[in-house]
Amino acid sequence: MSKVILVLSDGLRYDTAAASMGYLGHLVEAKLASLYKVTGELPSISRPMYETIHTGLPVSSHGIVSNQVVRTSTKPNIFHSARAAGRITAAAAYYWISELYNRSPYNPIDDREVDNASLSIQHGRFYTQDEFPDIELFATAGMLVQRFNPDYMLVHPMGMDHAGETHGANSSEYRNQAVRQDRWLATYLTDWMKRGYNILFTADHGINADGMHGGTTPDVREVPLYIIKPAQVGLGNTGATVSQLQIAPTICKLLELEIPETMKAAPLV
Repeated sequence: MSKVILVLSDGLRYDTAAASMGYLGHLVEAKLASLYKVTGELPSISRPMYETIHTGLPVSSHGIVSNQVVRTSTKPNIFHSARAAGRITAAAAYYWISELYNRSPYNPIDDREVDNASLSIQHGRFYTQDEFPDIELFATAGMLVQRFNPDYMLVHPMGMDHAGETHGANSSEYRNQAVRQDRWLATYLTDWMKRGYNILFTADHGINADGMHGGTTPDVREVPLYIIKPAQVGLGNTGATVSQLQIAPTICKLLELEIPETMKAAPLV
């Protein structure tokens, strides 16, 4: 069966990824990956976009309209579809993901580490601090892949969002965090490719020069989407702009799952 890892780099702008992430850039140049520009949905904030990415729905349809809406998802989503098909799911992610797809509100003792076949995210490792180091998050993800061989795995680092909100997107701190994130991730991506995973690398939103997001301008809406398919030639830099609503049906198709009727956008593969 086909397997997918989604790396959701919180707060990563398209232009910063294209300029600063050298390993991903190499995969694009070598046509081992396909690069798209994504026009993100609105509002350009985290929790609503986590739900949009996993349901293929705009906020007016899924109802997670702000970061203050704390509840589990009520719409068909990737985790639920994978579990319903008997597939193994996992996540190394910020605790809002646990609240959306496992249990809400988050309990830092009971929900921090879960291995429970009855949950939508069966194998989860969650963190609560925005400054949690990306290098540790990637190591946790690598452990989950090796230990459980999940069919669908979410990897969700917050380093770009933290650097951007602290220093602004025009800062050396933000740009250098992208360089470091790419460097730390490279070894894991290489291993996951060898294991036969389809890998998608994207973001929920960008950051503006003031260290904010939530609005409608390109700096907070435009994010990258890299698609890496195992042992297959990619398209390189496609130059195409696609919708964030296409990510969920794309992942379902790669997982060989029936795409829910609620996911109306066309998959990219």
